[in-house]
Amino acid sequence: MAFTTQRKIRFQHCDPAGIVFYPRYFELINSVVEDWFEEVVQHDFNQLHVESGTGVPTAAIDTQFHAPSRLGERLTFELLAQALGHSSLTLQITAYCGEQKRLTSCSTLVFMDLNSGESMPWTEAIRQRITVDNQ
Repeated sequence: MAFTTQRKIRFQHCDPAGIVFYPRYFELINSVVEDWFEEVVQHDFNQLHVESGTGVPTAAIDTQFHAPSRLGERLTFELLAQALGHSSLTLQITAYCGEQKRLTSCSTLVFMDLNSGESMPWTEAIRQRITVDNQ
């Protein structure tokens, strides 16, 4: 089941033409992932990064931009977990404005120990909360 959230396109996201400057989409995607970890996985980024000394950096990202987004629009982001590995997680994120698809992105995150910089297996508590949708 998809995790869904909305984001309003603000002035800070836009270039002088009033459309989202593409690097800002990656900030929006990261905020969606952060909300998903807090609301679905029940491990917010403070708990992961500060308290536990672990992290989930992006190892790969492939994004297609289908149509521009403009200042003042409200985008709906859908996140689906596609694959859960020993220490990796593949997420698909799609953004819409109404019915119009604006972007699709496939990201691979890696669970890692921030002190050593090495990947590590997902904890059982996190693994149990991630539902993979391979459709």
